[in-house]
Amino acid sequence: MPHFCLDDSPHFRMIELDEVSSTNTFLRDYHPVRPTEITLVTAEFQSAGRGQATNRWESERSKNLLFSILVHPQALSLSHLFLLSEAIALSIRDAVASRITDSTVTVKWPNDIYVGDCKIAGILIENAFKGATLDSCIIGCGVNINQETFRFPTLAQGQKGIPTPCSLRLLLGCETERTFVLEDVMEGFTRRYAQLQTGHYDDIQREYHAVLYRRDGWHDYVDANGPFRAEIKEVEPSGHLVLHDEMGTFRRYAFKEVRFE
Repeated sequence: MPHFCLDDSPHFRMIELDEVSSTNTFLRDYHPVRPTEITLVTAEFQSAGRGQATNRWESERSKNLLFSILVHPQALSLSHLFLLSEAIALSIRDAVASRITDSTVTVKWPNDIYVGDCKIAGILIENAFKGATLDSCIIGCGVNINQETFRFPTLAQGQKGIPTPCSLRLLLGCETERTFVLEDVMEGFTRRYAQLQTGHYDDIQREYHAVLYRRDGWHDYVDANGPFRAEIKEVEPSGHLVLHDEMGTFRRYAFKEVRFE
């Protein structure tokens, strides 16, 4: 497989920033004269990095990968838009897994990357529409590379559902060159993005289901009606999680409607 190069081309542009409020915010305000198919923005530090919903993303300066990707996937139907989330999650997951040989690296629905029960990467996707048509997607990513201490809460006795952050530095015991990880992520993403643009969805869906966190067995969940045990049945192309509970009932959830315990 050819090595991905982070050099500008007619179809790819990379912008490197020292500090920014967030790379997603930068790309929302970015209006180039000549748009490219894929625009990548990286930052050494984000003063207002964001996670899902109202969460903040913690990262020390120059320790981790903080980047956003701007794409214009007009060929992707709205009913299959979640495939874009699957594509970037798989790309980050593979870049991490290739460096860790003794741990299980999975994708926790919808798109967090876990090593065991610890979170190593998060993704925030923002879509822009023109009328009923998708105009662009901004994919914000944070991957913990060389950070050693975190202020986020860790799993304590009696606590559930709180992700313990980890990094490649903590897992490997040495520093990792961030650029090499980013190149691997972008190689995987551009390959999968090309598949999506040509309607080849099956391989991405198959890969995603194969590496899902808690893919096998019965586990604890909580929804608006309280706790229950279930197994994962599938993740639909729309992004909905379908669980099969112990009573034999299938439960279908959008993001934030169910919590992993």
